[in-house]
Amino acid sequence: MKRRSFCGTAGMAMVGLAAGSTVLGNAAKSNAQNKKPKYKFEIEIFEARKDTWCHKKGEKFAYPEDMGKICPWLMGSMRDFLVALNYGAVLPWKYANTPYEKVINVKKVTTEFVRCPDPTANLVAKITRTQV
Repeated sequence: MKRRSFCGTAGMAMVGLAAGSTVLGNAAKSNAQNKKPKYKFEIEIFEARKDTWCHKKGEKFAYPEDMGKICPWLMGSMRDFLVALNYGAVLPWKYANTPYEKVINVKKVTTEFVRCPDPTANLVAKITRTQV
């Protein structure tokens, strides 16, 4: 067999194997995703200065539905937390004996507190993840 013929045939066989493994890989990923718990997120403004321009204490938002209503600075601070929490992470620090003491997976609820980087806002958001 000539080298060019062999490479063409072997190359097509490898393409077929790769395509098959991709299909199988996608099926395995799909099964794993189906087993991943589903979560509902609520973001509450836990602390804010009374004269702050962006959010008031007690405001509540659903994530990701209300993402556009949240100040971009605060959203930027929360983004990595939300991604980690969405994949089931539990961040171990508890802030015991502070106003920010967390709930960690009690009755399928976990909370996390995130501060806005704007030094004038004194803004803290409470993220509540509930397994559904």
